[in-house]
Amino acid sequence: MQIQVHQPPDAELRALGVFAWPIWTCDASTFDWTYDQKETCYLLAGRVTVKAGGQSVSFGKGDLVVFPSGLSCVWQVIEPVRKHYRFG
Repeated sequence: MQIQVHQPPDAELRALGVFAWPIWTCDASTFDWTYDQKETCYLLAGRVTVKAGGQSVSFGKGDLVVFPSGLSCVWQVIEPVRKHYRFG
């Protein structure tokens, strides 16, 4: 299971309808998380490192991130996060 990260062009964000998705925020912290369904999120602010199965992925403002269903990981929120997100 791999976490996908890229910086999308504005056209991709508009096509996905990202700015109509709900917003989630989180202060600097570390926590365990398991995805029971796929999540796609777009970071408006913050910096995060996620560790899963020996893989460490870092992302931040401007990144579109896709987490696969079934992924268990540890989130390390380095700078407070504000993100749009969509499950499924």
